[in-house]
Amino acid sequence: MAVRRVRRTNGRNLEEAIALLINNQAQFLGVAARIESEFAEIKRILQRHEQILIEHGNILASHSNILAGLPEAIREKIGFKAQA
Repeated sequence: MAVRRVRRTNGRNLEEAIALLINNQAQFLGVAARIESEFAEIKRILQRHEQILIEHGNILASHSNILAGLPEAIREKIGFKAQA
């Protein structure tokens, strides 16, 4: 039976390739974790903005009601009565 000689460089190249793959996977997981964290922060910011928009909508509705009643309030204040 013939014995084959295995060149060491092939084994070393394989080890280097595996090490590179592991390193790349670790970097990928780090980047993925950072992206996930940033996405969660963006979601928190958007939820807060949604709350602010709802509050502003309520304020605008309240102001609209106040403005709708303003002409009558001014008439009453200066002594004019609405005609029935």
